[in-house]
Amino acid sequence: RTCDQLRCTACDFRVSLFNDYVWDQSCDYLFFRNNMPELSKLRPKMIRKKGARAYACQCSWRSIDELTDLQTEQQLRWVCGKH
Repeated sequence: RTCDQLRCTACDFRVSLFNDYVWDQSCDYLFFRNNMPELSKLRPKMIRKKGARAYACQCSWRSIDELTDLQTEQQLRWVCGKH
């Protein structure tokens, strides 16, 4: 389980999550900076993968397909946005 209200302290943007998707390897900073949070613009770089989850804000992104502790990834600045 993960918080569904994550917020990035680096770009001050809400972290979006997409179940059963991963990000294409060609994704880069400018892609997310220019296209978040518009799903129609993000879809071309989303790959369907059952059981995976794609996360992104305007400055960081991750594809997760196994149990992972995101707190250990120090470059991520994602915190609970409070419920």
